[in-house]
Amino acid sequence: MTILDDRALLLLAGHVGIDLIQQGLMLASAESCTGGWLGQAITSKRGSSAWYERGFITYSVVSKQEVLGVSAATLKQHGTVSEQTAQEMAAGAISHSRAQVAVAITGIAGPDGGTAEKPVGMVCFAWAKKDGLALSATRHFSGDREAVRRQAVAAALQGVLDLLRESAPILA
Repeated sequence: MTILDDRALLLLAGHVGIDLIQQGLMLASAESCTGGWLGQAITSKRGSSAWYERGFITYSVVSKQEVLGVSAATLKQHGTVSEQTAQEMAAGAISHSRAQVAVAITGIAGPDGGTAEKPVGMVCFAWAKKDGLALSATRHFSGDREAVRRQAVAAALQGVLDLLRESAPILA
């Protein structure tokens, strides 16, 4: 899935909002490499306060620990960019909010910071519901920093839809 413009992101955010409203649920987001872009896409939708509870921008390692409760052991064993960290970020977003659904994003948008094991463009996601249903995925996006971040926002929104429909993320 390649989302090329903001209109497409807003359309996707609108679909998320409709599904959340229909289920009587609120969403929280926990973002790292996207730096609030997901929250911006969501809050660009008129009426999003009916379904978007809050967003956490936890760019630093310390903020992930202090704000979301990501464990030092997870960070040490798996690193900041890992599905395990994303899962703890999503769980922390739920436990530190009034939302019943959460999405978390952590990755390497570039142009620097990549390694052979975790290259630029690698983004890890997690989606969770308060009832315990959780999904996670790792994607490898191409393009410049903006392209990687834009694709990550789109994938995060699509994953929320998939979670709400209780299916595996369709991130191809």
